[in-house]
Amino acid sequence: MAGHIAFQGELGSYSHQACVEARPDYEPLPCPSFEDAMEAVRSGRADIGMIAIENSTYGRVQDVYHLLPDSGLHIIGETFVRVHVNLLGLPGTRTSDIKQARAMSVLLGQARTFIREHGLETVNWSDNAAAARSVKEDNDPSVGAFASELAGEILGLDVLERHIEDHKLNTTRFLIMAREPDYSRRADKMVTAFMFRVRNIPAALYKALGGFATNGVNMTKLESYMVDGVFTATQFYADIEGHPEDRNVQLALDELRYFTEMVEILGVYPADPRRS
Repeated sequence: MAGHIAFQGELGSYSHQACVEARPDYEPLPCPSFEDAMEAVRSGRADIGMIAIENSTYGRVQDVYHLLPDSGLHIIGETFVRVHVNLLGLPGTRTSDIKQARAMSVLLGQARTFIREHGLETVNWSDNAAAARSVKEDNDPSVGAFASELAGEILGLDVLERHIEDHKLNTTRFLIMAREPDYSRRADKMVTAFMFRVRNIPAALYKALGGFATNGVNMTKLESYMVDGVFTATQFYADIEGHPEDRNVQLALDELRYFTEMVEILGVYPADPRRS
């Protein structure tokens, strides 16, 4: 094993699946929260972290954007996981036996058609893998869980129905984070992620972003959120294509800094081939 990789959730969660698919040579380290996963990396209990940041159906993971600036960690990669929703049940049960389905509210919302067609009672659970574990522990053949196939393998549950999600392209994007940055890598498409806060002057955001357009730098993501609970302090997270050592990226970042109070590079890494 190359080391440990921390993630939020239990063994069998979709974050665990991301670890297995993207970094199979690392030993997974489950953590109760995103903060705990990041702290595991900071403290050295884990070498890298796998952090969910957005879902194609439900949008961004709000908590993560607030944690990134003060995490003390650096983004060294990204990966994408297709979120297939599966109905898990006790060994030997059939779909017709299931009367109640347990899962996180987000996952329940991704299987509304299946739930309606089968007349299932739904129970919101704190974690999808934990919901699957509760099915195993309660030993009730009328109770099932929506979770990953990996959770079924780990817990010894049967997969009664596969890929029952309403949105067949439903995907979650994860950031791979480490204690030290790595600017040495080069690829056909690089991603630079950064945070910034604009100065309180008229049209500051417009002026700050103008340098990316004039220097031909493609900005693929721009997210805003309030800082410290006040309406007048807005912080932005951005992804651009390119490396900070590229001349056009240097010029764009220089112009950005002129109109901002703070710019912090969070990571530089090769784009995942599945990035659209």
